[in-house]
Amino acid sequence: MLKSLHISNYALIDSLDIEFDSGLNIITGETGAGKSIIIGALSMLLGGRTDTKAIRREDMKSVIEGTFSLSPTTPLADILKGADVDFDPTTCILRREISPGGRSRAFINDTPVNLTLLREVGLHLVDIHSQHQNQLLATPDFQLNVIDALASNQQLLEEYGKLYSSFREALHKLKVFKAGVERDKANADFMQFQLEQLEELNLHPGELDTLEQSRDQLADSTRGKSLANEALEALKTGDSNILSLIETARDAIADLETYTESVRNQNLLDRLESASIELNDIAETVETIDASILVDPSELEIADARITEIRAMMRKHGVETESELIAIRDRLEHRLSHLAEADSLALRLETQAKRAKSRARELARTISERRSEAAHDFGEKLIETARPLGMKNLQVNIAVEPSELGPTGMDSVEFRFAFNKNQEPIPVGGAASGGEISRIMLSIKSIIANRIELPSIIFDEVDTGVSGDVANRMGLMMLDLATGLQVIAITHLPQVAAKGKVHFKVFKEDDDLSTHTRMERLTPERRIDELALMLSGSPDDESARHTAGKLLGLS
Repeated sequence: MLKSLHISNYALIDSLDIEFDSGLNIITGETGAGKSIIIGALSMLLGGRTDTKAIRREDMKSVIEGTFSLSPTTPLADILKGADVDFDPTTCILRREISPGGRSRAFINDTPVNLTLLREVGLHLVDIHSQHQNQLLATPDFQLNVIDALASNQQLLEEYGKLYSSFREALHKLKVFKAGVERDKANADFMQFQLEQLEELNLHPGELDTLEQSRDQLADSTRGKSLANEALEALKTGDSNILSLIETARDAIADLETYTESVRNQNLLDRLESASIELNDIAETVETIDASILVDPSELEIADARITEIRAMMRKHGVETESELIAIRDRLEHRLSHLAEADSLALRLETQAKRAKSRARELARTISERRSEAAHDFGEKLIETARPLGMKNLQVNIAVEPSELGPTGMDSVEFRFAFNKNQEPIPVGGAASGGEISRIMLSIKSIIANRIELPSIIFDEVDTGVSGDVANRMGLMMLDLATGLQVIAITHLPQVAAKGKVHFKVFKEDDDLSTHTRMERLTPERRIDELALMLSGSPDDESARHTAGKLLGLS
């Protein structure tokens, strides 16, 4: 229920704090006092459109905040947790802020949220009814929900929802399969050509990595062999190798020693012999290394050719890894094999869809029967409830007619009303005035209140145009409705106002600069004043005061 409402800097309201009670809360006040302003602020709090013109002071933001107590069975836990909003099992706080520039911000439990979530949460907290907000009665979803509530179809509908989802899923699979088959039939030749190319490639998982590693090793070996040969040519096997040049130098120095004694004293021949021995040893070592490097140039050519072939196929199919190329080959093979079995596979999927539809239809038929029974009883109950509210010629026809199988079954529900004699019942949108629709909605709410968990209900002058006994009956109906939930009624009728558990008055107050809308909770004595004012136009009229006391059960 709505525990408290704070409004600041909104229209004629500078600051207002209201604490509501459970049961029937009454709000009265003169026309233009600001009752509609309060309803407008509350509507905005629940996700309605903002109006920057309503901001009282342009240098301050407008704030509307409502605190709601929650029932243990509230569905808000899943909604808020799913939106990553803190959830308190006992209390929910909504806040809406509008800046002077028109920017709007919404909060739930101090967490910023979008308006879509705010509206969704608001639907579970407050239900506002006025002569201008009763279009809900004409909507097919509302009408169907009323009948399902009276038929106690909730559990069956949950089960049906699963069956219908299974049917839709099976139907989707069949549709996707058939579309794929048609597409594959058109591309069968090209797919076969691609598959033959890939099969001819005969690619194996991990082959490309293995080839590239092998290619790198072969390239390293080839380079090593080349460097060893180059070293041997320089040392021993080349036309002008080091060892042969040393031998030439040794012969020349030997001859030189016969001519010059100073050359003999340098030990040049011994030193050249030592160098020759060391270089021979180096050459033998390089020969051993060269012999150990076994290279077949054709192996490197084969590896390079295979890698080029695989890489070319990958580019052709627009992939970057060999696993993706293998996956394409497997998919082509799978699609072509399925193409050969398409008829039998389609038949199997069609059978599954038909079975799923049959199961859903069977349960939908049971739901339809319950709806038809509930619609008949509801029509009679609605006449019984609403006729005493000044609609003595009311006729009700709740039509439950077959329709295509859908998310809610295979029925369409339409409420049809006639309010005058010799008139055929027609859909509510073209049959009723605003006041009649309001009384019908009040009657419907009173009938379904004990069947489903309703949010707090606000009736905004739905009793306009009635008086006397009808007004009293509407007040009694609101009072009865308020035994199970919070009802807030804005009214001009003393018969209705007297039924309230608590009574608030909205009024205007002037100061030196401006006019302000105020709201106060009336004491028992002030209630008599207000009811007397509503009855006679004067709070001092003794006869009116006496009648007010009787209405309040004080005399």
